[in-house]
Amino acid sequence: MTQSLVRVPLIVLIIGVSALAMLVPAAHASLTDHHEAARAFLYSSILFAMLFAMLVVVTRARREVREARSYLVTLAAAYVALPIVLCVPFYEAVGDTSFLNAYVEMASSLTTTGATLYEPLRLEDPVHLWRAEVAWLGGFFVWLTAFAVLAPMRLGGFEIIARDGRIGQIPSGDSPIAQVADTGVRVRRFAVQFFPVYLSLTFLLWGLLYMFGDTPLVALSHAMSVMSTSGISPIGGPQTAPSGLAGEGVIALFLIFALSRLTFARDERKSRLTSLRNDPELKLGLLVVVALTALLTLRHWFGAIETMEEDDIEAFLRALWGSAFTTISFLSTTGFESAEWATARGWSGLEAPGLILLGLAVFGGGVATTAGGVKLLRIFALYKHGLREMERLVHPSSVGGAGGTARYVRRQGATVAWVFFMLFGLSIAVFMALLAAAGLSFEDAMVLAIAGLTTTGPLVSSVTETPIALQDLGALAKLLFAAAMIVGRLETLALVALFNPDFWRE
Repeated sequence: MTQSLVRVPLIVLIIGVSALAMLVPAAHASLTDHHEAARAFLYSSILFAMLFAMLVVVTRARREVREARSYLVTLAAAYVALPIVLCVPFYEAVGDTSFLNAYVEMASSLTTTGATLYEPLRLEDPVHLWRAEVAWLGGFFVWLTAFAVLAPMRLGGFEIIARDGRIGQIPSGDSPIAQVADTGVRVRRFAVQFFPVYLSLTFLLWGLLYMFGDTPLVALSHAMSVMSTSGISPIGGPQTAPSGLAGEGVIALFLIFALSRLTFARDERKSRLTSLRNDPELKLGLLVVVALTALLTLRHWFGAIETMEEDDIEAFLRALWGSAFTTISFLSTTGFESAEWATARGWSGLEAPGLILLGLAVFGGGVATTAGGVKLLRIFALYKHGLREMERLVHPSSVGGAGGTARYVRRQGATVAWVFFMLFGLSIAVFMALLAAAGLSFEDAMVLAIAGLTTTGPLVSSVTETPIALQDLGALAKLLFAAAMIVGRLETLALVALFNPDFWRE
């Protein structure tokens, strides 16, 4: 049976996992007397389990396609088509909604964007659990495909350190990675390696949040949202959770996993502790958090001096924590706000710093994590290149050191990072123009485009003075927003690779 499933296409296995996942909210709904929702999820699970079984029978005898490019195509198809499967129980459980709204909601969850078209009180608890579970599974899917599919092809941020220069291409047969890089084998191996870690971290965070006072559903939803960096919450975020600042502190610790892949994946060349200490992503991410927190806190402090509240140390500390938590949350593209974020703004007289939050989301988290955005490794490559160019202005004949890898990052890596940054900026401009053509204002189009491409859904309600009501958008605008989320999750370099003739050449 196991060998038969091994030969099943990845997209079929994903449908089977989705059918199995529907049993979780079905069981929760049954235990909490939400019988209509229980039937919706149970019947949907049976329906797609039958579909999965039929597809297994149909595809079992087909020749297994092992090329990495086939998995990249599957990855793109999954983000487009899988929300149709996932939104069926959601549509049936909610009842008074359109299928388009349900599709956009599930696309938002699967891509770990976390933008929602529904008020929290409108949805029942099992539906909230389903949204968080879909995002959690989507986050694991990102982890898995980053190492199993994108890494061998030097995509998803790995192109910055691809010293052979074969970006978006499958390695040659004599390369070390090609000798062990049968993509199907890599998918299975990394799934077995990462899922216990992902599950254990989620349960640990769930237990800690429950211990600090959150209800089981809220604690589990927030734990899944943090690990997937989706920002999904049944109560609007941790700022209204019973766990309070203690819960925010625990969440901030677990958001570190979104700043560097080395927090959960071992670097084969070094010990994990040594790798983390020298990891440029983690150092740059923490530097951004510390620097921006200090800057915002000084702004708060000067605001307090102007209002003759310079001796209010408690307000200063609350402002410090509100800035730090919100900064790391948006940098990781989770989008949770601290309970003290509003207190900090009121204490200093600071209005909603929308551009700062947008900038943090554009920076994004680490490569091969669940975070979106440009990614810290690309920012680091551009920084090192700029630093080297300034050194050459002073000493034109100097030779850069730090080894071959560092030289590659400063040169070719920085070039590719700049290309990606330009493609990312062009994507923002294109989606802004399309959303504006669909009837949105300039500001709303910009926020929606960045929220979708960085997979930071909470920007929709946190940046503008008046939150954008996604449910009131037209059908075209909703579809464009869904497309932006999918493009942001896949990244533009992967999409460009799909249209590269060399990519399809045997």
